[in-house]
Amino acid sequence: MTKRPVLTPLLLLALCAPPALAQDAPTPAAPATEPVTIFPHPDAARYFVAGQANIILQGHTPFHSPYEGDNSFLSRGEYKTSLVGTLFMGFQVVRNPRWATDILVDEESAGGRGDSEALGLAGFTNLDVVRNPSLGSTPYLARYELHQVIGLSSKNVDVERTPFSLETSLPERRLEFHFGKMGLPDFLDQNSIGTDSHLQFLNWTTDNNGAWDYAADTRGYTTGMVAEYTDHAFTLRYALAMLPTVPNGIDLDTSFRRASGQNWELEHRHEALPFLPKRKGAVRLLGYRNQANMGVYRTQNQLFLAGKTATPDIDAHALHPTVKYGFGLNAEQELTENLRIFGRFGWNEGQHESWAYTEVDQTIEFGGDYAMKDLLHRANDKAGIAFVTNAIKRDHQAYLKLGGKGFILGDGNLDYAREDILEGYYNLHAWRGVFYALDMQFIEHPGYNQARGPVPVGSIRMHVDF
Repeated sequence: MTKRPVLTPLLLLALCAPPALAQDAPTPAAPATEPVTIFPHPDAARYFVAGQANIILQGHTPFHSPYEGDNSFLSRGEYKTSLVGTLFMGFQVVRNPRWATDILVDEESAGGRGDSEALGLAGFTNLDVVRNPSLGSTPYLARYELHQVIGLSSKNVDVERTPFSLETSLPERRLEFHFGKMGLPDFLDQNSIGTDSHLQFLNWTTDNNGAWDYAADTRGYTTGMVAEYTDHAFTLRYALAMLPTVPNGIDLDTSFRRASGQNWELEHRHEALPFLPKRKGAVRLLGYRNQANMGVYRTQNQLFLAGKTATPDIDAHALHPTVKYGFGLNAEQELTENLRIFGRFGWNEGQHESWAYTEVDQTIEFGGDYAMKDLLHRANDKAGIAFVTNAIKRDHQAYLKLGGKGFILGDGNLDYAREDILEGYYNLHAWRGVFYALDMQFIEHPGYNQARGPVPVGSIRMHVDF
């Protein structure tokens, strides 16, 4: 068995934490300052050191399947465990809010496996899973970033300290730059209801916009830069990042002229709506353009039908850059003190192969969460539910029906239908930084194939914030 020195002590410590037991008398509401990390993290410190561990046991029962291919979600019952541990480190080189400078370094270990080796579902059920299990659980440098602030106004506003920005007060109008190795979803397509697989939903297309083929290696990281302009009610972002040399590969192409991912996002925040006074919300519009050595589904279908190839192969083409583009819409809104709703829409042109994230050409999502501080008098418990429906374009459908394989999908045949996913979770705060969650997903037409499924997937998650 592979050793996991980073995760094993974290798991043991979390299991030893005192659980939240049911009592006869109602539990009083927890104070607003109830700690949610095991160790304190003072905002005044120049340094930042924190850690997290996320352990997910996930499985599914046998389901109907008249056939399977190399990239199918397996119809026999199975269960797998994934383990992710991250050490976040940062130092404030310059603390003046107008010219703040941070250096950020994160070390990570990702072990375990996903059901069916994370194949066969466009909306795979566990965002923590690395699709290539041969990479192993050896710790690696996940992020190294330089964060620079340039203030453009004298008025400062309070901001939340995060592993990606160590300041607690910044100019209301400002420029921010991030350079180095990073995950683009750290900055783009953020949503406070559906983004965090450690405390919220688990599915790839619930926590991210599935049609956004964002630049990343197999582990989800890239090298590049993010620039942000923030004013009182809106933020404009631009990101330029490296793409992998092959679909979902671990190696990045270092030539921005040959391959790159460009991303734009406009975020508008509001404190109230005419019919919802004093309720916060946000709307984000995302666009992207990827240039890489991507194949064209229609071309490979035509070559196969003309008898020039034994099977359609999206990667069997001359080396030349092609362009894939798309956009997304992301919104969230408070309805009451405890109830929030959110939604996403995503679209890409779908003619060129899925390159970095997953095989989705269109996605629609809506859902919400509910805080249990009043209903159950548990300040940090939360329940959420979301529905996602994913689709691919006709040439992509035909490619899979003719027996082609992508880096995620390939049943050997395809009776096409949209892939529909219903996911719900309950996240329980047990003690300080220890959380347990129960998550259930129901997937209709796995891999867009109505000949297979449906399949229920259940998960138990333990998350520890240090």
